[in-house]
Amino acid sequence: MYKFKLQYSIVLGLCLAAVSCKAPQATAETSNKKIVPEAYTNSKDTINTATIPWRDFFKDQNLVQLIDTALKNNQELMITLQEIEIAKNDVRIKKGAYLPTVGVRAGAGVEKVGRYTSQGAGDATTEIKPGKETPDPLGDFVVAAYANWEVDIWKKLRNSKKAAVSRYLSTIEGKNFVVTNLIAEIASSYYELLALDSQLDIVKQNIELQSNALEIVKIQKQAARATELGVQKFQAEVMDSKSKEFVILQQIKETENRINFLVGQYPQEIKRDRNNFLSLLPSTVSSGIPSQLLQNRPDIKQAEMELTAAKLDVKVARAEFYPSLDISAAIGVNAFNPSYLLTFPESLLYSLAGDLAAPLINRNAIKAEFSNANARQLQALYNYDRTVLNAYIEVSNELSKINNLEKSYDLKSKQVAALNTSIDVSNDLFKSARVDYFEVLMTQRDALESKLELIETKKDQLNAAVHVYKDLGGGWK
Repeated sequence: MYKFKLQYSIVLGLCLAAVSCKAPQATAETSNKKIVPEAYTNSKDTINTATIPWRDFFKDQNLVQLIDTALKNNQELMITLQEIEIAKNDVRIKKGAYLPTVGVRAGAGVEKVGRYTSQGAGDATTEIKPGKETPDPLGDFVVAAYANWEVDIWKKLRNSKKAAVSRYLSTIEGKNFVVTNLIAEIASSYYELLALDSQLDIVKQNIELQSNALEIVKIQKQAARATELGVQKFQAEVMDSKSKEFVILQQIKETENRINFLVGQYPQEIKRDRNNFLSLLPSTVSSGIPSQLLQNRPDIKQAEMELTAAKLDVKVARAEFYPSLDISAAIGVNAFNPSYLLTFPESLLYSLAGDLAAPLINRNAIKAEFSNANARQLQALYNYDRTVLNAYIEVSNELSKINNLEKSYDLKSKQVAALNTSIDVSNDLFKSARVDYFEVLMTQRDALESKLELIETKKDQLNAAVHVYKDLGGGWK
């Protein structure tokens, strides 16, 4: 008997060893990931604007109030919070998988077998007690506790739980990324709204200026110093400017409603300061060093967590090739009559069993799942590399944009000042008939376009500061 057990153990061990040797290896992680550059420019200053809370970064209290409301009401953010709850529950599911399952069952039944069967013949000749035959039909009553446990030999279940934890942390970073983008989008829309207000004022001033010029042309026509052509040209210019006014009014309405949507409220007027838009100064930003992106950017941290989870998935899939050990046990009472359930030890039942199983033949499904897990790991790796590269490029672009917009705004300011002066000069010359109406019209048109462009440049300056704050990873803390 001992010799048989020894032979059986040797054969089983060889089988399991053969199974283990056939488990495929994960594909080596290869990518084009390079070390993040040491600096965006020549500066290696580690001061980083991303560490500033958004309440301190934005100085306009109306904007702060909008962001605060959006963080409470925005539907996309609420959806993301539910994704976090789902991921948290997945962790609980995976954690429960490697703990024993314990339950209680109670059952009752009755069985009637044929007299001329082995069981029927045996029951008919068996006495439960002296002089008392086995009942026919035979009842079956049981109350028992049972337990099942898959022993996590190869850490398959624990790695599965760790992968779920990584995905849970990934959803938290995903929520932070949504917050960062939401804050930046509200701020950009808010500054666009202020710019439209300022452009509307400029157009109204231009309409008034053109209307005054139109009246002068009409008077000059009556004095035979101008023609009907000049009157019609000025009239057309006034109509064009009034048309621009309604276009801007529509843009204001749409921008307000975009902000209302982000804030999670029905259309209403957005509270704001409509004065002195051109006097607003963009927030000062410090980019720090590129390596800080790895800690500050939520999308990079999210991609990192996804990569960690994908690596663990490969380990879980590889463990499927190894044998699994399941242990089951039960204890309770069982009798054909409820009155005998508490009769000990006759009604006592218990069991204890271990089951060691390993796939030997037709493992295509396991191989396919392992290949999928391996491919998803490489996808996650490439996605991480891409996210880091994209983050660096975004910051680099915005820093360059801030520098160039500053120079552009200075030149456009000088252009607007020169054209404002030229308007006064052209009007005076026109009144004295030293220039014709065409030069006055062109001067007014150039001045209007330059003022609108100056406002656009100011808006771009303010938004560039917002975008670089977002791209550095600010806003979610």
